[in-house]
Amino acid sequence: MRFINPKTDFAFKKIFGSAGSQGILRSFLNAVLYEGLPRIASLEIVDPYSIPRLEGMKDSYLDVRAVLDDGQHVIIEMQVLNVPGMEKRVLYNAAKEYSNQLIKGQDYRLLNPVIALTLTDFIMFPELEGQVISRFILAEKNQLIAYPEGDVELVFVELPKFHRELEDLRGLTDEWLYFVGRAGELEQVPERLGKVDEIDDAFEIAQTVRLSADEEHALELKTRWIADQRMILAAKQDADAQTAAALAAKQDAEAKAQDAEAKAQDAEAKAQDAEAKAQDAEAKAQDAEAKTQDAEAKAQRYLVSLIQMLKQQGASDEAIAQQLGLSAEQARTLF
Repeated sequence: MRFINPKTDFAFKKIFGSAGSQGILRSFLNAVLYEGLPRIASLEIVDPYSIPRLEGMKDSYLDVRAVLDDGQHVIIEMQVLNVPGMEKRVLYNAAKEYSNQLIKGQDYRLLNPVIALTLTDFIMFPELEGQVISRFILAEKNQLIAYPEGDVELVFVELPKFHRELEDLRGLTDEWLYFVGRAGELEQVPERLGKVDEIDDAFEIAQTVRLSADEEHALELKTRWIADQRMILAAKQDADAQTAAALAAKQDAEAKAQDAEAKAQDAEAKAQDAEAKAQDAEAKAQDAEAKTQDAEAKAQRYLVSLIQMLKQQGASDEAIAQQLGLSAEQARTLF
């Protein structure tokens, strides 16, 4: 016995969006949205399952739409490819589902809350380590107080973060996540999961032997297309990573070159400053030497004038030399 993989949108729609899948969808939503509590008593599947168009493999935006017994709208999408703009698409679909409830002239109070449930076969929020289910609402940015009419909620289920094996499952939420993530690998219904009527019904719908020839062909094409798209996305991500690495290396090299140039300019400026200081010191030394020479010249002239005055007064050379404390050499030079 083989089962179609619920992680493909084709299989997901068939299991959860078929005309008779209300009980399956109700149990699944109670498990994912309300931790297994029976909050949803009944629901209506608004957009019944139909085989997706294959031309160009352009999927519809939503896999399943439902209206709950309390009036809430739930839109569900199973996404296996981390396509660009994924976050914006989820928000856009939620906003569209919310706004499309009214026609011109109707009162805003008629709007019902919308839950956008997105299951991904890739990690979407790596910063939420180990958190499989994450919920986002409108809240005040600083105090995180919920908006009074928080009618739009975004719920994400990141399947790669769910690692529990069959024997480790803890309740209805785990059992449904195990079904969605692993049913395509199983060859029989695990006894534990078969005890949940709605999951057993889901396995019944998921049996490949129940597919028509057209459905088998559509599933095969879809599976091949997903594999091709994953290869294309992986190649693009690898090319983007290499481009980013090359750009980072270029920026690092430019930064190092600029740093080296700045250091060279700084060294040159310091050298010029040192040279200027040396020149200034030399100029000061020359100025000091000139002042010394000028002082010596002034002293010499004063001494000569003093000697002349003493001679005019009739003093002898020996008396003058003795009086002025001149050495014999100085006396010979001056007299």
